[in-house]
Amino acid sequence: MAASVSVASVPALPAERFFRTSLFLLMTTAVATLVSTGKLDLITMIVAPSAVLYKGVRWWRRGPAEIPQRVATRLVVAYLLVFPLDVIVLSRSFVAASSNPALYAALLGAIHFLLFVMLIRLYSANTDRDALFLTMLSFAAILASAVLTIDTTFLGLFFLFLLFGVATFVGLEMRRGSKGAIAPEVDAHPKQERRLDRALVLAALSVALGAMVIGGALFFFFPRFSAGYLGRTSLQPTLMSGFSDDVELGQIGEIKKNSAVVMRVRTGKPVGYPALRWRGIALSTFDGKRWSSPDRDSVTIPAGMNGWINLMERAPEPDPTATLLRYTILLQPVATDTVFAPANAVSIRGNLSGEGSNQELGARRSYIIRDATGSLFNPFHNFTTLRYEGFSQLPARNVPKLRAASTDYPGEIRDTYLQLPKLDPRIPELAKQITARALTPFDKTITLENYLRSHYAYNLNLTGRPGDDPLAHFLFETRSGHCEYFASAMAIMLRTLGIPTREVNGFLPGEYNDLGEDYIVRASDAHSWVEVYFPGTGWMTFDPTPPGAEDAGGFFSRLGQYMDWFELSWNEWVINYDFIHQILLAQTMQRNTRSWTEVARSWFVHQQAKGRRWMRSWNSGLRLLLPLAIALFLLALRFDLVVALVRRLWLSWQLRSPELARSNPQLASRLYGELLYLLARRGFQRQPTQTPLEFAAAISQPRVAPALQEFTLHYTQARFGGAPCNTMRLRALLEQIRSSFASR
Repeated sequence: MAASVSVASVPALPAERFFRTSLFLLMTTAVATLVSTGKLDLITMIVAPSAVLYKGVRWWRRGPAEIPQRVATRLVVAYLLVFPLDVIVLSRSFVAASSNPALYAALLGAIHFLLFVMLIRLYSANTDRDALFLTMLSFAAILASAVLTIDTTFLGLFFLFLLFGVATFVGLEMRRGSKGAIAPEVDAHPKQERRLDRALVLAALSVALGAMVIGGALFFFFPRFSAGYLGRTSLQPTLMSGFSDDVELGQIGEIKKNSAVVMRVRTGKPVGYPALRWRGIALSTFDGKRWSSPDRDSVTIPAGMNGWINLMERAPEPDPTATLLRYTILLQPVATDTVFAPANAVSIRGNLSGEGSNQELGARRSYIIRDATGSLFNPFHNFTTLRYEGFSQLPARNVPKLRAASTDYPGEIRDTYLQLPKLDPRIPELAKQITARALTPFDKTITLENYLRSHYAYNLNLTGRPGDDPLAHFLFETRSGHCEYFASAMAIMLRTLGIPTREVNGFLPGEYNDLGEDYIVRASDAHSWVEVYFPGTGWMTFDPTPPGAEDAGGFFSRLGQYMDWFELSWNEWVINYDFIHQILLAQTMQRNTRSWTEVARSWFVHQQAKGRRWMRSWNSGLRLLLPLAIALFLLALRFDLVVALVRRLWLSWQLRSPELARSNPQLASRLYGELLYLLARRGFQRQPTQTPLEFAAAISQPRVAPALQEFTLHYTQARFGGAPCNTMRLRALLEQIRSSFASR
């Protein structure tokens, strides 16, 4: 039969207050972890924490259970009838935009049921069994959070949950073990209760910290395996549009309103290349409102035995002015199969399928799709976190060569990249006016790019309806817009001048974090630009969008960089930790161990040589000092100076112990022994047949006798009469007796 002691009752057992506080913090942390994932509906994120906090206030005020046990059981059974409706209708409507709505709705419905049972049990808890059940429900909430998120916030909350979990079970066991024991109420000894609480807090911290250290060691050294179906399924991809074959004007602008991190690109140092962009998809056909690529003309490129996918049909020509960039990209789950990389990608390697624990084997089995525009696509459509590395050759802008480029374009270039929809007649006329003084295609491109940058304003929040011709509306009415309008206007106006162009969607470089040596690319860095074709050179990047205002760096900006560095390390060494990372870790430890060994050996050799020089310089002095030191030591032994010093230090340490320890009768015996030692050195030796009082009466020294008799009286009362030991008085009397002998 379960114990009948309420978890919300008046404190009567040891650790009762500690247990109730730990249990409340445990449940609060579990619910906060679920809410912090950001994957729950708004009602749940408000109601669940509020209900837990309200119950915490009720517990603090020692209120009884609000719901009877029978009613609680009936409510849980009744919710089982509502559960299918929640999964099929309510939760399904909230997750309709996810990549896997059926799975996400079932998981969300199960979380609703879990939270409902937790709250019902919380408001009806009366026994220790209820408390134990609440801890199990809290652990289930942590498991659900682990499925929903891989964020570093989960790591911090999980450590708190581990701490409160240890504290809860420690308090629960103490309460259960103390039931039935004969002990005074702890309310009668509040000071002892506080001391017990402090000891339990220290014990819980020690156990939790040990578990974290041992668990971390096991994590890094045990083999890693694939995460399973749920681990490979993203429930809420970051981007839902803007990187597909069919993109309407305005979609990139919607993405730019989101500040979520999309990817991190590690380059090792800032890339000093003005036209650096993380290229996504290039679009060739414009119908007046949207860009598309109706025919990809795709080719499949497999990986080689080393896992690298060679993206160049032929080896690139040596170009001493070009920059060869090596990069590693950690791409968050996005609802697109586009692979982002700098322009002119040479090769790429990564486990694009995201399956299997062996990254090297996964890379060899991967392949990639490249279309006629040079855009790269992941054929596995897994919408998971991807990590891949690559090389890109970033060409320098050779202005004389570009100015001398021919206007004799290949037929396939003219057919694809000079296509024009039905346009407002003012658009080609404006293009001719702007470039009237430019003689070459390159000069016309630069002139048009600078004109758009200087005569139009960047605006992310557009108002009004663009009508059937959004380009004309942008160029002649609003004269402001975001990057898609600038890029589309430049591409179309150049086409009216007979210059092949295409519109490209991707990302700006983002913010460089020197801590992680990587670029932080957010959804707000989504961007559109233009690529222009020059015979003999190929496609070159131009960007007519005016530069935005840069945020001033400060304390919070730097703090954000530290947090992002930790986020990158978390994803690299925890989320994506596998056998390859274990090998890298072992190699790094081996190199560091060798380095530390060399440093230690050099330090030891240096100290050894220093010691030898010191010994030589003091050799003659030591020959005289050593006999003198031996003589002093022998004298100290002869007159018991060493023993006396040790006894004084030991007694002084004991007298500085807490008050309860100083009242110990055994300490009075040690002080009396110190007194006997002092008197024996002055010629007063106590006989075995003498009692302490007889021995004190036998000493008739007038300056010593009063203090000696008072000391003996205090000692005998504490040692044999059960009186409290006044240690401080005994010590004062002992010093008085010692001073009296010294003054003679």
